[in-house]
Amino acid sequence: MLVAEDREEWKSSVHRYVSLYNQAETEQHPRVLTDYMADLVHGERLSGRLARMRERDLLRGALPAGSETKAELVRVNESASEVSVLLRLHIRRRVEQGGSYYMEERYEYERLWLSAAGRRWDVLQVEPIIAERRPRYGVSSLEWHEESEAPSHDEIYVMPSLPYLNYDLMPPFKNRITGIRYRRDLAAAYADRWWNEGNPSYELFDVNCTNYVSQCIFAGNAPMNYTGKRGSGWWYKGRSKGQEWWSYSWAVSNALTQYLSTARKSGLRAEQVQSADQLQLGDVITYDWTGDGRYQHSTIVTAFDAAGQPLVNANTVASRHRYWDYRDSYAWTKGTRYRFFHIPDLL
Repeated sequence: MLVAEDREEWKSSVHRYVSLYNQAETEQHPRVLTDYMADLVHGERLSGRLARMRERDLLRGALPAGSETKAELVRVNESASEVSVLLRLHIRRRVEQGGSYYMEERYEYERLWLSAAGRRWDVLQVEPIIAERRPRYGVSSLEWHEESEAPSHDEIYVMPSLPYLNYDLMPPFKNRITGIRYRRDLAAAYADRWWNEGNPSYELFDVNCTNYVSQCIFAGNAPMNYTGKRGSGWWYKGRSKGQEWWSYSWAVSNALTQYLSTARKSGLRAEQVQSADQLQLGDVITYDWTGDGRYQHSTIVTAFDAAGQPLVNANTVASRHRYWDYRDSYAWTKGTRYRFFHIPDLL
């Protein structure tokens, strides 16, 4: 183990790394950070990400107007000559565009490996945790089966797909099958309230982006389409028989993409539009990072920049008012494809 004096030395190196990370974000140039660390692979990865940001912001007339990065030590493993640290970074980036300003926020996780070199600690390796690319199913311990077809005495439904509204969570809503107005303002307000934490009234998934987006849509008055079957409808029931019950479409990005792509006359539905600037508050974007047709990430529109382009919120990698294209993410690739879903005013 390290003595107290050595521990302060490696902490100083981590503090320096975070300060240079913030400078690189502000300048949208990696040199200050790549000169500090020894990891050439990550240096190239970082250079590509910041170059994409720089090019994108130039094209949209957006200028970085300051950045603030705070770090939290999540996990530390120490030995006499090496330390590995899991960092939670909170980045707040101020953007100026056409004389207007907005603030975007996101949380990132990075793992750093440091090695002692005399009284100095060098950053040897950096590994960003790319949570948006994690497996489709966020709870590995969950058994993927259908709820019992035989309902208990207090779980009798008039028809298999009757919309189910959880009155305990949203008491003002009325249980109507059609003609429900989608409240975009409520969806966006919910998204801003819970963007960086989980609502304790719901299950919190390891990969939480689609669960979060579904909650936002539901907060905007969208009626659940309860079937009791994982593979159909769009619903969240809550805890029953010691387990949380919900449909794939509620919690899995690819399933939500398929659900919103399917035409229906009532309940939650959407029109797929061609470009992001056709979206409104409370609309949804899903992301296929590799272009293989499997969508892995979901966001909800919560604001717009000065040019009318959507800013989005997400929750697995917690993000608030982030520019919609995610070119500032390590998850983005040249094969990335998007689907833009506009939810109608009346459901």
